[in-house]
Amino acid sequence: MQQLDELKLFIGSSNPLLGEEICEQLNIESGKMEIKKFASGETYVRFLENIRAKDVFLIQTAVEPINDNLMELLIMIDAAKRASAGRITVVMPHFFYARQDRKAASREPITAKLTADLLEKAGASRIITLEVHSDQIPGFFDIPFDNLAPKKVFVKKAQELCEGDCVVVAPDAGAAKKSTKISKTLDSGLAIINKVRSKHNHAEAMNIIGDDVNGKNCLIFDDIVDTGGSLCAAANLVKAQGANKVYAFITHGLFNGDAIEKIEKSDIDIIFTTNTVPQNKKCKKLEIISIADYFAKSIKSIHENESVSKLF
Repeated sequence: MQQLDELKLFIGSSNPLLGEEICEQLNIESGKMEIKKFASGETYVRFLENIRAKDVFLIQTAVEPINDNLMELLIMIDAAKRASAGRITVVMPHFFYARQDRKAASREPITAKLTADLLEKAGASRIITLEVHSDQIPGFFDIPFDNLAPKKVFVKKAQELCEGDCVVVAPDAGAAKKSTKISKTLDSGLAIINKVRSKHNHAEAMNIIGDDVNGKNCLIFDDIVDTGGSLCAAANLVKAQGANKVYAFITHGLFNGDAIEKIEKSDIDIIFTTNTVPQNKKCKKLEIISIADYFAKSIKSIHENESVSKLF
């Protein structure tokens, strides 16, 4: 097995607060790197310290401006490779283009696969992410791919809120598998919302299949909230059918467009999300759960050539 030198962690422009929090958890300082834009708009990256044979970790997440941040990451990887880094691990809390993972219509791209190809070609040795959108994405890579799950931290919070009867509600059929596992852990009821999506970023919740939500605290788990339409429709539907409280647990809270306004007006009581993307928008119903510790433990395990799966 290759002998690697010390761990070096470099933070991209997309989520510096999370990056610094991970460094604090690891009790290290972030690496020195220059990132700037030329007048033409092109991105420039240069490492300001020696990384030859070092175990390099690069932190960059999928947040606006998406394409600029992805290109910056690719340049970071290329610069690290050309500086003779021993290993280059990309820490990508939210995966770029994760929802473009299949051909839903003729003549469409599979941009998640393209992203995987770009990362590998640039020189990435390994990928770490949190709850990637679909199961096939790890298969797009020919390098190790660690897909961390926030289940433990969310379940702990759910147990605190779940006094008495509660029902885990899957917001659509795609979330049924995950919701089933969580309902078994919580020993709770399970319901699934039958949803019809008419176009991108627009969905209509139709009816509830499964256990009765009347008088129950309802827990909605999903990986991504973008514009908030699906989540708010789900919350409003279960409240209309007699739910007591509605709590949402969302891994990646993007909250684009008027999502915050929708959430404020909806029947959601509290929405819990992580800091995989910066959470700068104000919402009285929003509570942030940091996942810096998750990534710090994973980085430490990888650096020390130990198992990551045992952590979660």
